Amino acid sequence: LNLPQFVQLLEIFAGEDISLPTVKRLISFIKEEYKQTEEEKMEQLEKVHRVSRLAQRKLLLEALFEKWDNNAHGFLDLEEVDAVLSTFKEGMEEEALRKAKQRLHSRYPQLSRVGKLSPKAFQTFLQFIASEFTGDEDEAIENLVEFLSTSVERSGTECLRSLTRRKWLHSIQQAAETSGASVEEVYKAVFEALSQDAEAHGDNKKISAYIALLEENQLSPERGQTLLRYVACTTGDAPYLLNKMLYRDMKGVSFTAVEEGKPIHVPRVQLHGNIHFWNYDRPVEERKGSLLVLPLHDARWRVFGILGVDTLRDQCEKTIFLSHEISFYQGVSHAFSKAYHHICTLENVLQVTVTALDWLYPRAPSIHTVITYLVEPGKDKTHDYALRKVITTDNTGQKEIHSSPVRLLRKENLLRDYLFKCADSSVVICTSVCREHRMVVPLRDLSGQAFGIFDISIGHHQKLLPHEHKDLMKMLKMAQAACSEILEVSPEETEPTDVLEAEHVANSRHVGILFHWFMLQDLRKCV
Repeated sequence: LNLPQFVQLLEIFAGEDISLPTVKRLISFIKEEYKQTEEEKMEQLEKVHRVSRLAQRKLLLEALFEKWDNNAHGFLDLEEVDAVLSTFKEGMEEEALRKAKQRLHSRYPQLSRVGKLSPKAFQTFLQFIASEFTGDEDEAIENLVEFLSTSVERSGTECLRSLTRRKWLHSIQQAAETSGASVEEVYKAVFEALSQDAEAHGDNKKISAYIALLEENQLSPERGQTLLRYVACTTGDAPYLLNKMLYRDMKGVSFTAVEEGKPIHVPRVQLHGNIHFWNYDRPVEERKGSLLVLPLHDARWRVFGILGVDTLRDQCEKTIFLSHEISFYQGVSHAFSKAYHHICTLENVLQVTVTALDWLYPRAPSIHTVITYLVEPGKDKTHDYALRKVITTDNTGQKEIHSSPVRLLRKENLLRDYLFKCADSSVVICTSVCREHRMVVPLRDLSGQAFGIFDISIGHHQKLLPHEHKDLMKMLKMAQAACSEILEVSPEETEPTDVLEAEHVANSRHVGILFHWFMLQDLRKCV
C-alpha cells in the first residue's frame, strides 16, 4: 500500500462518522500492535535502495542523452554511439559490446532498418553493455557515462540553445496531456515552437509551417492509393492550405519524403522545378526561399504524414536552413508524433467509455448519472494535477461530450475531494454527498495509477438492485480491460497485439467493438 491507499483503507475501516478521540485511539493501537520483523525491515530498506538507485541511474542516463543530442533531435545515431563505445578501455570490451548490440537489436527489431536510438533505447543499450561486464553493474554504468560524457564537448551557447529547445518540445507534449484529447492545442504548440526557434536561433527567419496526414484515396484512386491532407498550418497560410489534398500525380517532394522516410531539404525552391506552390496569389518572381519536408513516424517507424517548413514569406537572401535547425525540426516532428498518438489513445479510451456507458444505461436505470473525468498533469510545477470533465451520461442514455474545458483543481473543489482521493489512491471510493450516494471508480493505466475516473451517482438509493450492481461491475471490468488493451499497444517501440491489429482500416485502429469483444470473451468463459 502507498500512503494514499493506506489512509483510504483506514477511512473505510473507521467510517465517516467516527469521532476524533476514536481516531487517535485507532492510530495508537496500530502503532503499538504493528510489528515488523528484521527480515521485513531489511527487505524494505533494500527495496528503497533499489528504487533510489534506479532513479539516479535514469537521471544520469537522461542527462547523458541530452548532452549528446545537442540539437534536441530526439534520437542518436547508433553507428556514431557504437564507434565511440568501441574505443572504451582501448577496445578491450569489444566482446561485451557485440553481445549488447545483439540483445539491443533483439529488443528493438526496427534498429537494423532505421539506425536511430531513442532515449529509452539508448538507456537500454548502456544497461546491456554494463550487464555484460564483470564486476559491479552500477560502477560499470558510471564508468560508461563518464567516458561518453568526455567524448563530446559543448559550448555554453550550444547548451543554452539546447535547453531552450527542450522547453519548447516539452510544451508540445504538455499540450497533448492537458488538452482533453483535442489535437488543436498540439498543432498550436508545434507552430509556436517552430516560429520561436526560427526567430531565436534561425537568424529571425519568417517561416510558414504545415502538417499533412496520409489518407486512403477513396475518391480518385487512379491518382494514387494514398493522398496527403493538410490538417493544420500557420495562420497566414490557412486560406491556401487548410484541408487541401496533395495527390501523388501533383508536383511536390512530400511523397518522396514519405517513401524514403527521410527529410527533404530544398535550399532554393525557385531552382528545383518540382515544387507545388499552394499560394497562387504570390507572384512567380517572389516564389523564392527554402523548403524542408520532414516525415512523421509512428512508434514503429511507419510514416503517417509530413511536417513542412518553408521561408517563402521571407524575402531575405539568407533563408537556407542550417543543419542544427534541421535537427531541431526533426525533434519537433518526433515530439508531434508522440503527442498526436497520445491524443489518439485518449480518443480511443473515450470511445470505449461511450460504448460501455451505452451498454450500461438500459440495464441499470437506478444509476442517475455517470460523469467521466480524465486525470491531467498540472500546467506548471506549482499546480497539482487536474480532473477534466469529458462525458456526462444520465439514466436515459443522454450524453454530453464536454468540448469546452471543465478542469477541476483540488484546492477549488473541496466538496469533490472524494474524486481526488480516488485519483490519489487508485481505489474505489464510496461516499455520500448532499444525500446522494456515489461510487467513484478509477480507470487505471498499465502501472496501476488512475488516469481516468467514473463518478457514479445512484441518488437517494442506499445501493443498487443486485442485477444492476452485477451489470455495473461487469461494465467496469470490461471497460478497464478494453482500456488496458488500448494502452498496451500504444507505448513507444512495441509491436501491436492481434486484437486491434486485425481491425486496421486506412491506418486507423477501430475500437468501437473492443468493449463488446471483451464482453464476448467473458461470456465464453462462463459457458
